[in-house]
Amino acid sequence: MAQRYGGKYSPEDETAPGASSKPRGLMPAPAQVDPAGLRSNLMFLPPLALALTAFGEGPALLATGLVGAAVWALAAVLTREGLRAEAAFHDRKIARRPALPRKILASVAVAAGAILAGVTHQTDILSSVIYGVIAGGLHLAAFGLDPLRSKGMEGIDTFQQDRVARVVDEAEKYLREMSDALLRANDRKMETRLAQFQTKARTLIRTVEEDPRDLTAARRYLGVYLMGARDATIKFADIYARTRDAQARAGYAALLDDLEQNFDARTQALLLDDRSDLNVEIDVLRDRLKREGVHIAPPKTR
Repeated sequence: MAQRYGGKYSPEDETAPGASSKPRGLMPAPAQVDPAGLRSNLMFLPPLALALTAFGEGPALLATGLVGAAVWALAAVLTREGLRAEAAFHDRKIARRPALPRKILASVAVAAGAILAGVTHQTDILSSVIYGVIAGGLHLAAFGLDPLRSKGMEGIDTFQQDRVARVVDEAEKYLREMSDALLRANDRKMETRLAQFQTKARTLIRTVEEDPRDLTAARRYLGVYLMGARDATIKFADIYARTRDAQARAGYAALLDDLEQNFDARTQALLLDDRSDLNVEIDVLRDRLKREGVHIAPPKTR
């Protein structure tokens, strides 16, 4: 009969010293897929091909080819970042349009690079321009336009939304730094545990984004607490990578447990406050309607 392998450093070992009992029975956090994908990475191949084929065409054409390759490489970077910005835009219920239309600029860069590539290989100017227009159009057709309008911003104080955006960006930076630091510990189970906490933290972030009035109540969590968690993660990763100290692992796991419980409790409290505000608004509206002589029948209970 086949047996499941387990050991001291197995990522699935529940009996390892210092293992936290909290994550047991929880599903692993879903893997984060890079929205850029393979097709945007393939855009780095044409610049390489153009740079290689430009050699042997003479100094002027070589310089033109190298400039065209650089423009195409810039287009590849803009496309990749544009896809990531678009994915972040769609993930949020309330979001501003990207300040820089990266994918549109990438299409322009693709067209310019195609023109320079045509000139490099001694194609006449008119034909090179036609190739450039076609290449830019195909890029737009393949990757689409950037989001050109904000969503969910109706009735929201833009000044308050800017404050929220700054706090959210700082919180996301702390979360990324925690993930990067924990890689040094080379402990897959703790990486999964950290990802579970980050899911709770991002739930609180999204709650604040959807209602900027919650920023005051949550600012300490998204600033001071996450900064402390980042510093603790860096110290744990450095110690555990050198010593494999089970006590340090247990302490860090307990810290993640406490943080997750506190972030979850704060999120639930904010949601309850929002519901209470809604009930107050409904009661005030009912009183006003009664004063106007409009009577609303109470809802039927089953």
